[in-house]
Amino acid sequence: QVQLVESGGGLVQAGGSLRLSCAAAGRTFFPVGMAWFRRAPGKEREFVASITMNGGATYYQDSVKSRFTISRGYARNTVYLQMSTLKPEDTAVYYCATGREPYYNNDRSRETSYNYWGQGTQVTVSS
Repeated sequence: QVQLVESGGGLVQAGGSLRLSCAAAGRTFFPVGMAWFRRAPGKEREFVASITMNGGATYYQDSVKSRFTISRGYARNTVYLQMSTLKPEDTAVYYCATGREPYYNNDRSRETSYNYWGQGTQVTVSS
């Protein structure tokens, strides 16, 4: 069994920064890719960013490009999300997820391309 453990959420003022972390625990597991999704109050969960663990190719939602940076850890089963210039509309519960082949390579923005999910970490941006 694989568990994803997220950390780093919190309360920050608009314009501030936060760094989220996610590590896979349990059996030895090296996913093809990892991603961050988020669910804002009253909205559906949406894709934020993804990274391929072998090669490091990244993909972002348009609204976070140039503000957020996804990166992988040395162990290749950890992922980070550096969030800068945060806006109130970034307020959400952020989830990390692991990609599953072959779906991840076909569409990295779909929830169905991911198999394991973390419990979520709250990010609140005050105006």
